[in-house]
Amino acid sequence: MATDADDAPLLAEEPLRPGSCSRELELREFRDRYVFRSLDGGGAFAVARADGSLRALSPEEAASGSDCKVSRIYGVTGMIRMLAGSYVLVITSRKDAGSYQASTVYHVNSMKFLCCNEAIKHLTSDEKRDEAYFMSLLRIAETTCGLYYSYDRDLTLNLQRASKLAAGRVHKPLWKQADPRFVWNRNLLEELIEAKLDEFITPLIQGSFQTEQFTLKDGPVRINLFSRRCNRRLGTRMWRRGANLEGATANFVETEQLIEYEGLTSSFIQVRGSIPLLWEQIVDLSYKPRPSIIEHEEMTKVVQRHFHDLSQRYGDTLVIDLTDKQGDEGNLSNAFAAEMEKFPDIRYVHFDFHHICGGGNFDNLQALYDETEEAIQKQGYFLMNSKGDILLDQNGVIRSNCIDCLDRTNVTQSFLARKSLDSQLQRMGALSSAESISQSDSINDRFKKLWVEHGDELSLEYAGSYALKGDLVRYGRQTLPGLIKDGLSALSRYYLNNFHDGVRQDALDLISGYYTVSKSSSSPFQIIGYEPYLPVASAIIVGGITVTTFTLSQVGRSAQHLISSVIFAGLTAGMVALVKANGKQLCSRPRLCGLI
Repeated sequence: MATDADDAPLLAEEPLRPGSCSRELELREFRDRYVFRSLDGGGAFAVARADGSLRALSPEEAASGSDCKVSRIYGVTGMIRMLAGSYVLVITSRKDAGSYQASTVYHVNSMKFLCCNEAIKHLTSDEKRDEAYFMSLLRIAETTCGLYYSYDRDLTLNLQRASKLAAGRVHKPLWKQADPRFVWNRNLLEELIEAKLDEFITPLIQGSFQTEQFTLKDGPVRINLFSRRCNRRLGTRMWRRGANLEGATANFVETEQLIEYEGLTSSFIQVRGSIPLLWEQIVDLSYKPRPSIIEHEEMTKVVQRHFHDLSQRYGDTLVIDLTDKQGDEGNLSNAFAAEMEKFPDIRYVHFDFHHICGGGNFDNLQALYDETEEAIQKQGYFLMNSKGDILLDQNGVIRSNCIDCLDRTNVTQSFLARKSLDSQLQRMGALSSAESISQSDSINDRFKKLWVEHGDELSLEYAGSYALKGDLVRYGRQTLPGLIKDGLSALSRYYLNNFHDGVRQDALDLISGYYTVSKSSSSPFQIIGYEPYLPVASAIIVGGITVTTFTLSQVGRSAQHLISSVIFAGLTAGMVALVKANGKQLCSRPRLCGLI
């Protein structure tokens, strides 16, 4: 909450530790500048409101001046330059989400861009229009969901990778410790990094963080389920499909299941990602647009680059493809299988989820586990003791995918994670070799709840709606309330994918740095297709149906009503056909970047 500058100063909770970033910041808003002052580290810097220029401040300079508004913020997460100046993104509220390796993890509740754009008065009318549109994209970015951070722990590295690095790395600034693939705001941090404002730089990850605790053999067991979304092909469900030419795939997520018990810590990693081919699925107002493969001479190299990267980071890869074997999905699946035949060292398993688990029979996933059990057991999981000694390594990774890498993928990953959890707890001594968490309804329900909430969060980030098939994770079968929830989520996806995600994709491309704002470039916001005419067409169709229905009800009174009904029905059918034929042009489309 804002206060007057001469009120009592804000006090820090604890001093800043080496390698940490400031957890409590005082924001002082003057007419000509913003001043950011660390309450636990002592540093400070100013950003000019005229042009966004940065300047480090001494403690005396930071405390000087009284004609300002003072508020508390919880992190500076970057800057972006546009036509009229710069915009600084800050965290305005947070929530304690739990702990990870003895460090508190926070969920970003709200963010705000501070404007340093007084040069807007010198822009042309066209530039002002474009700047207003860019600012609207920043407003969308402010509402990004699923962002997490820590002030004193790098969250981008899984436990196994972190344990193999030099101990001294923890004294480096957090942004230097981080894996840039999983830093959501990596592009936004560039100016702060150049200005050497390390204690103010707050890396964010996008994904999911869930935690549960229960008791086994009188000892507490803590489970953390931690997912990290890759930023190399960041995007929305329909506008980011497949891979780019470097082999990075859409909706690539690393999920870590972390178990702590009696001084032992165990980690099990799985990954998901879009089918690593060059393909697209352009929205066209139909409920399920047809996916199409992009013919390209680099296709095999793209697949090779993708799996080489996985091999370098995780070891042997077990590929589980959950797509349908028939129809449009089948064409894509067959193309994927054909490419995988060129890589005999990588095991590829196709499992037609909809066919085998039809009718909501979740237990049929046991057939998939039986087929892959030997490979999964060989990969294992990571285990270390309280001294940091490594007892076991995970020697590979399971890579699961369906079309969206959401619903079927989440159900399958939760099934495999439960199998691993039993093995982890048995090895740690919390369960006997004959016991399973499924024998305890209370523990099993908590585990399922973790994965349901995890799936919902990942789905909201990529598709804009809650995950489907949550009942299969929670109950092992479909229920009527679950069917209703899935129906509403499916409708929400349809609306967002067709009428909103084009703009949301632009916002992601802007903050990710895939599009750079430049005065020398032509405006990217020219009207494309017939998108502005969709409301008119919709009104005509609804009106035509209404009038046709009314005149049909009056047909018995005169022949004129019959003629009117035929005319209005014909006009309505013609408009429906026109809309269907131009569906791609009527949908919301991204304007800043191409699909690949």
